[in-house]
Amino acid sequence: MNSTRREFAELLLSLSSLANTQFPLASSEILPFLTNILESDSSVETKESCLGTLYNLSTVLDNAGPLVSSGVVQTLLMLSSLKELSEKALATLGHLVVTLMGKKAMENSSMVPERLIKILTWEDKPKCQELSAYILMILAHQSSAQREKMAKSGIVPVLLEVALLGSPLAQKRALKLLQWFKDERQAKMGPHSGPQTGRIAIGSPINKRDAKQGKKMMKSLVKQSLHKNMEMITRRANAPEDSSKLKTLEISTSSKSLPY
Repeated sequence: MNSTRREFAELLLSLSSLANTQFPLASSEILPFLTNILESDSSVETKESCLGTLYNLSTVLDNAGPLVSSGVVQTLLMLSSLKELSEKALATLGHLVVTLMGKKAMENSSMVPERLIKILTWEDKPKCQELSAYILMILAHQSSAQREKMAKSGIVPVLLEVALLGSPLAQKRALKLLQWFKDERQAKMGPHSGPQTGRIAIGSPINKRDAKQGKKMMKSLVKQSLHKNMEMITRRANAPEDSSKLKTLEISTSSKSLPY
């Protein structure tokens, strides 16, 4: 039975890789077959073949509807937490998230954004970090509701870590996300937050001096907080290789003290 599944999965993978192959996804049993294998106790090799087929199918825009309708997004999100299967699952999700249906399915999933944020901490899987950051960028773009969910799930300190220690592409994506969180925080603070030097009465040097000192104090606190986080991350990154410590790398300072 298992050998038959593996052979059929490999056949589908080969067929799906052919540019001119058209699968009647909406009316066939192909997607249920693939998802059943992915959710079973089949071997990693068989699941890799199934993921490869889903990846190839997801590159065709017209396939997005049937793929999402079949519930494949939930299956892919579940598999994304398995390091040996994560990269192909995330790459397929990356194709689907740019479609309206795919993005909606991910927004409504209980596994998002926590599972994607967890993947950002995988220092030994830079490609997975890059793909996870990409999906989070698409979800966060022009969606304050998604950004709020991410912020509540603790994404900011994780993004800071990626921006310092991740691959060049992961760093770039993390910095973009951090900029959005920073911009949104500043927008929420509004014109009535912080020292308002523009509203100080003319001819009131004491108020001006107090406002200037307050502004300097805030800048100093922000610098201290950022320096503390950078120092902690750098110290742990330079420590002797200890995978258990790296996996549990955390930043104790809350996101509220960060300049993002």
